[in-house]
Amino acid sequence: MSHQVQLVLTPEEAAREELYTKIFAAKAGINVNDIVKFQIVSKSIDARRAPVKINMTARLFTDLNDDDYITEPFAAQDVSRAPEVIIVGAGPAGLFAALTLIEKGIKPIIVERGKRVGERKRDVAAISTKHIVDEESNYAFGEGGAGTFSDGKLYTRSKKRGDIRRILELFYLHGAQEEILYDAHPHIGSDVLAQVVVNIRQTILDAGGEIMFRTKVTDLVTDGETVKGVKLADGRTLLAKATILATGHSAKDVYEMLQRTGVMLEGKGFAVGVRLEHPQELINQIQYHSKQPDPFLPPATYKLVKQVNDRGVYSFCMCPGGFIVPATTVSDQLVVNGMSPSKRNGYFANSGMVVELREEDIPGMEEDPLAGLKYQAELEKMAFLNGGNGQVAPAQGMVDFVNKRVSSDMPENSYFPGIISSPMHFWLPENISSRLQVAFKSFGKKMHGFFTNDALVIGLESRTSSPVRIYRDKETLCTFPFDKLYPAGEGAGYAGGIVSSAMDGVRVARIIAEQE
Repeated sequence: MSHQVQLVLTPEEAAREELYTKIFAAKAGINVNDIVKFQIVSKSIDARRAPVKINMTARLFTDLNDDDYITEPFAAQDVSRAPEVIIVGAGPAGLFAALTLIEKGIKPIIVERGKRVGERKRDVAAISTKHIVDEESNYAFGEGGAGTFSDGKLYTRSKKRGDIRRILELFYLHGAQEEILYDAHPHIGSDVLAQVVVNIRQTILDAGGEIMFRTKVTDLVTDGETVKGVKLADGRTLLAKATILATGHSAKDVYEMLQRTGVMLEGKGFAVGVRLEHPQELINQIQYHSKQPDPFLPPATYKLVKQVNDRGVYSFCMCPGGFIVPATTVSDQLVVNGMSPSKRNGYFANSGMVVELREEDIPGMEEDPLAGLKYQAELEKMAFLNGGNGQVAPAQGMVDFVNKRVSSDMPENSYFPGIISSPMHFWLPENISSRLQVAFKSFGKKMHGFFTNDALVIGLESRTSSPVRIYRDKETLCTFPFDKLYPAGEGAGYAGGIVSSAMDGVRVARIIAEQE
């Protein structure tokens, strides 16, 4: 037998797990000794006003034989001799497509241009310490994709497009924290996610799947209007019953190859802006309505949005207790991104602050579906030229940016390659900078203390989503005019973030399995 209870707790009560059973029993009106186990169903912070409260829902079990709360195990099949499907890319879409194929009795062969997680760690460190960019192994390319060294945020609004719970369970089964199963805004953390990716790799290999690292796809193998496989940079050819393209939003060469081959592509809008970094303590004070926030509360987050001249300006990928990293894939361009460790215990809080760009805002979009990619590259080159040596990033105080003043004195920051004072208000396109300026002042009115020169604007945040969508049929999910080629995830233009990309990979894999 089970009971479900809803509670409103103080931060201290929520932090002290040893008190849970007693609190739950009192709320349910049952004897504490009758509770043999419990499951937290949901947990969220209510910080709309002081004092801050924690909302929690829990299920209490009084029968040892009641196993309703147990996570469904991964149902691996031996696919070592099964029909094969090629998956290009080992990011969330590719990895979760592979897991799904294994459950369906199909062998995945993953082709990944980058390196394994352990080798990637050395390469991404070299970007910060030596300003050396390996264009095949960086924050975007390699095992786990762009998400591997991110905060591992698992929150998504795409609830109509797949089983979110199952995605979270698979992360949990591969080493993620149990909290991701019930937190309102679950995250894994950059320090934990890398090992989770390694564990997923092992599951795929143990089931008989294959993963080829440092292996780049350069072309498709076609027979009429059917894709039979892929050609590799080393001259080899791989053939399979179907091919999944899960290459991420930064694989410019893949889009160019598809355009050359005749695959139908569509240009799409995306968002461009900056990384904004505050002291985490300041964000805590603002969000928790106190100069001395409760020590039992986690680092505070925020989510901001403002319509400015018919375009959205919004916070993106907010990283409490995190740091800013160089996320370019090309040595003469500059891109920044943010991430956090699992404890989110860093001194700074950062967030992307980006402006919506529609198709009409991007030069040449009507004639060329790759125009967004080219415009994105131009902006990233501009950021590089206005930075310092290598990956030293252009930066400006938040108030100075709004008031169009060059910053003479800038606060400490988390960006390890270093920053240089730059008039970002001058060289950013006016349709981006002017909207950011209006939004920053508005955000300061919503969050008193947010608009300050203690915050830094660092450029450029430009890899928010793909500027290209690979057309696919709504029913078959195949490209046009070719069949047996299935775009998936962020690079296909049908997802944004780890969970929605994973769900899209699962959806494509299920479609392929149904055709057996």
